[in-house]
Amino acid sequence: MRWMMLSLGMAAQGAGCVFMYGLPFLLPAFRAEFGLTLAQAGILVGAPSAGMLFTLIAWGWVADRFGERLAMTAGLVMAAAFLAGAAATGDPVVLAVLLALAGAGGAAANAASGRVVLGWFPKERRGVAMGFRQTATPLGVAVAGAVTPRFATVQGALLAMAVICAVTAVAVLAFVRDPARGASGPASRTASPYRDAGLWRVHGASALLVVPQFATAAFAVTYLVSARGWDVASAGQLVAGAQFLGAAGRLACGRWSDAVGSRVRPMRQLALVNGVVMVLLAASVQTSWGLPLMIAALVISMSGNGLAFTAVSELAGSAWAGRALGAQNTAQNIVSAVTPGVVGALIAGTGFGVAFALAGALALVAAVATPSEPTPAAVTV
Repeated sequence: MRWMMLSLGMAAQGAGCVFMYGLPFLLPAFRAEFGLTLAQAGILVGAPSAGMLFTLIAWGWVADRFGERLAMTAGLVMAAAFLAGAAATGDPVVLAVLLALAGAGGAAANAASGRVVLGWFPKERRGVAMGFRQTATPLGVAVAGAVTPRFATVQGALLAMAVICAVTAVAVLAFVRDPARGASGPASRTASPYRDAGLWRVHGASALLVVPQFATAAFAVTYLVSARGWDVASAGQLVAGAQFLGAAGRLACGRWSDAVGSRVRPMRQLALVNGVVMVLLAASVQTSWGLPLMIAALVISMSGNGLAFTAVSELAGSAWAGRALGAQNTAQNIVSAVTPGVVGALIAGTGFGVAFALAGALALVAAVATPSEPTPAAVTV
């Protein structure tokens, strides 16, 4: 039963990722059909992520208060409805608003699917389960890449995304069962876990670790083309392959954390390795070591994401996990929105070495910021 619940949670999160990350494939179509500049089309692509930022914590509260099944179903139905509306409009301003609202609805799965892992899996298996859950993002991107180019128009692609969300919502409504939460039920309230600095430190450390992840993912192709002389197609294939290795790394890190009985210890150690590799990459951008170090940095920076989410859910406890996971997603999304612009400006002004060195330094700060082991009472759910 628990693996079925995990699969449905992954499907819900993956359905949201299909339109969140499928829109970049529509950039040429947006420009051709609506007569937009690249910057204007970019606003459409970023609209769902902007909408998500405003509702992640609210959806976490809904999951905490009323259960995962209701939150995921309602969010996906909203996303499907707004995507269908977006497919019907010819006004780019209305389209941007509807895409933002679709993102606001799709955010429900980010918080609620994490609660499914917390509730259905025992502590000794929760790390690998969360690792599987975190692979929903690269799998959603893969589905988007396979499905979106098959449609000749924006309308057709958006309708396909709406159907994916609607079908997934029906499956969640029909088959998801909220995990038991004890005698007090889903409406129970406990003292805020944010009175403990440990949860704040996990949020902060994981937000810092977004920087090396996006510094490599966003600029690896540019580095390989401009600094190493690769062609764009080959560089893109390498980065895509690294995404799958990163997904496998998330599973491996989850199993590692289950084996050692800790989330924060592997998180701290991986952040330290991440920082060292980024600094070595910064020192080697013009040497033959640049390529293997870039691949290592890409994979390592993606691999530990599930550790932080598992730590947050356990530190928050059952009554607060949805809101805490919403806050975790919010912090990471804010940093991920800012990082490409800042890193891009650094690369343009000073070169790849300084930008990668800064990302490595922040990973080392994250290793220091990661808290020590929580008290047993803090992780009882």
